[in-house]
Amino acid sequence: MSFKAVGSALTRTLWTRGQRTPPAARSPKVNRLSTTCRVSGKQQGCDKTKSCSSDSDRPSGEGPSPSSEPPHRCTTADKKRPKEPVGAPGVNGVRRRSYTSAAPVSQSTYLWARYNDTKRLVHDIIPPGACKLLNSSTIYANNEVDLAEVDIYGFDYDYTLALYSNALEKMIYNTARNFLIKNFKYPEGIQRYDYIPNFAVRGLHYDIQKGLLMKIDAFHYIQAGTVYRGLSPVPDDEVRQLYGGTFHIPLQQDSGFYGKGPKIKQFMDIFSIPEMNLLAAANDFFISNDIDYDPVHLFKDVSEAVGMVHLQGYMYKWVMGDLDKYILRGEETDAVLHRLVNKGKKLFLITNSPFRFVNKGMTHMVGKNWRDFFDVVIVQAEKPHFFTDCIKPFRRLDSNGDLQWEKIKSLDKGEIYKQGNLFDFLRLTGWTGSKVLYFGDHLYSDLADLMLRHGWRTAAIVPELEGETKVVSTDNYAVSLTWLQALTGLMERLQTHRDSESQKIFEEWQQEREELRVMTKNLFNPQFGSIFRTCHNPTYFSRRLSRFSDIYMASLSCLLNYDESYTFYPRRTPLQHEAPLWMDQLCTGCMKTPFLEEMSHIR
Repeated sequence: MSFKAVGSALTRTLWTRGQRTPPAARSPKVNRLSTTCRVSGKQQGCDKTKSCSSDSDRPSGEGPSPSSEPPHRCTTADKKRPKEPVGAPGVNGVRRRSYTSAAPVSQSTYLWARYNDTKRLVHDIIPPGACKLLNSSTIYANNEVDLAEVDIYGFDYDYTLALYSNALEKMIYNTARNFLIKNFKYPEGIQRYDYIPNFAVRGLHYDIQKGLLMKIDAFHYIQAGTVYRGLSPVPDDEVRQLYGGTFHIPLQQDSGFYGKGPKIKQFMDIFSIPEMNLLAAANDFFISNDIDYDPVHLFKDVSEAVGMVHLQGYMYKWVMGDLDKYILRGEETDAVLHRLVNKGKKLFLITNSPFRFVNKGMTHMVGKNWRDFFDVVIVQAEKPHFFTDCIKPFRRLDSNGDLQWEKIKSLDKGEIYKQGNLFDFLRLTGWTGSKVLYFGDHLYSDLADLMLRHGWRTAAIVPELEGETKVVSTDNYAVSLTWLQALTGLMERLQTHRDSESQKIFEEWQQEREELRVMTKNLFNPQFGSIFRTCHNPTYFSRRLSRFSDIYMASLSCLLNYDESYTFYPRRTPLQHEAPLWMDQLCTGCMKTPFLEEMSHIR
């Protein structure tokens, strides 16, 4: 049973139990509509003290209806229904809870009774191991995709065909930090700041002018408690003051289409995690040592230092020098490519990485004949400009990676091409529309233009899914999140109690709600939480993921769990004004992945 299924069952149960309102909130009209009957003599189908309705649903202090009520009207069901023994429906000998005692119930007693009932229900309704069926090898659908209609599969290279270990992030950080000190003459004290692997997460925003790293939701609101100046959190009151009394970031100030706005940048790829760490470390050094600095200059210098690691080929040298250390699960990439080719699919590769680097990695994962798998191979494509530029021509490389000068009139299998543009690619191959499925890890550089401008199917590789699925599968998260949702629903239903005594209780509940939010956030990342959610809204990253990808998965190897004719159906997630009418709407990850047992030897 998924959390959504548990939450849905809990909501339905609370809805049926929760219609009772205390005397102060119940209107006289409701009492007049009560079906309780009191009669002085026997009527057909009723005794003198017969009650045809739920006196048991009336809180204490709301006594029987006065004798001046209208005469009893028995329904056909009353005539036919046999006398029910005392107790719950279907349970003999157990008395139903009754609110017909003489002493009235105070608002405080009533509210805490509802609270305790709800909390007991939360713990009773979650079976042990409720979400152990969540599967990180599942492919999730934002849009319906029929693989039987897909004839051509395209791939990015970095973090798509090739997954890298965390050791690479540390190397990038350390080298960029050294560039910052030696090339940009930053203080030597920054050298003392080591890389913090779990500090930042993908999808964060950075305010260039204020030097703040933060998490923003799909509605452009900053999540409280996730704003950092350097390595220290910024109090929420200060954040609100910095942004004009609100947590909202106006659209014109937010990052542009590719996440690179003039004032705020969004870090969307995994390679950016070392950059966020270095920005935080450098900011923290200047602040801690009370050194005046310009955050804009700092941002540009750090970005350039990290860029030098890539442009000067350091990262390529590290990976090529120790492929076993840096490249993960290469045998899975080999299995995916073999399977697709054996099924008659056409494959192509478009990457920003240079040929020597790609050749070394693909040879390590697939073998020397790796180019035989691909109908077209394009390196140093300069995405995302590759998808929008219609001028830059293709260049052919020889087997040594040297440029050739002839005009490209066709894209041939076995050849290596450099640069070019998508418009010439479409003209030369004829690969258009939904018969093409392209895989990449960067939502903007890899997928956005293909989805919005060219109608290709797109698949996002999100390695973080594997770790986040493990967190969501824990009992601690299951109980905490379900109670958080139940408590929020309880507060919503009982908020009409506005007397001073009730308001104090609501303040306690609100405090507990905030503590639960922080606790569930910290289970993913103590600073920024999940990359997919703020407290309850999708993150800015999550909204872009659903907008720019038809399907998404933790790694390319998830394809091995589905056959080539499988259709991915998105769950019809209920809108706020809709009710979940079918349980399959509620959960994707709890569904057992097809053929998982057959492919288990791959992992």
